[in-house]
Amino acid sequence: MTRPKKEKEMSRNQRITVRFTDTEFAIIENAAKQANLSLAAYVRTQTLKGNVHTKIEIVADVPEIKSLLAEFGKIGSNLNQIAKYFNQGGILSQEMRGEINKRLRDLYEMKYKVMEMAGDFRGNTETYRK
Repeated sequence: MTRPKKEKEMSRNQRITVRFTDTEFAIIENAAKQANLSLAAYVRTQTLKGNVHTKIEIVADVPEIKSLLAEFGKIGSNLNQIAKYFNQGGILSQEMRGEINKRLRDLYEMKYKVMEMAGDFRGNTETYRK
């Protein structure tokens, strides 16, 4: 079964040929990837609308951040267990109150560590590895 024909207004039958240097092409290709568009769609959108919003995602592969994320996961798991205990009718004891306060202190400590690390990271992450 063949693909149905597009409506006359929808088919693109006009062509414009443009030449770019290798550097210009690399910039356009990278921008199209960031915008999650094909090259043709990106150039068409840039030409007709004059502006394409790109999404830039910065991925940091830093061991310190990975370890902090693991710690956040462990504390989150502990807090979920505590919430489940209370939701099932558990009684708040001094021991439980102390455990909750300890976990909250851990969270605040890690928050400040992450804020400190995020403020320090500028440029090449290799510079900041210990």
